Amino acid sequence: MLGTFVLSEGYYDAYFTKAQQIRRLLVNQTKEIFKGFDAIMLPTVPSTAFEAGTMQKDPVAMYLADIYTVYANLTGTPAISLPLFKHSNGLPFGVQVITNNDNELTLLEFSDELMRNFKSY
Repeated sequence: MLGTFVLSEGYYDAYFTKAQQIRRLLVNQTKEIFKGFDAIMLPTVPSTAFEAGTMQKDPVAMYLADIYTVYANLTGTPAISLPLFKHSNGLPFGVQVITNNDNELTLLEFSDELMRNFKSY
């Protein structure tokens, strides 16, 4: 609803156009990265998994937990999150793997290899 308001009130150039310009920069930089690499690995979230039911009272923390997953959405690249490791607190944390467009087979094969060799959860 807020997006509709912003676009209808004459803020199109100030917000939407600028956001699209930044998105285009991300897409172009990502294409450059994939000229030299098959995949990008990064954390899925900045912390371990939440204990069941603990974040219902803190929606901002839940929102911020998704901060690393936005990159793949903005660039339109395929990505997967793999729960590879277990923290000392007993909760899992994961790694996100991103590959270039039309390279889903590499994503799946690499993910399978990671799961077979590094999964400690």
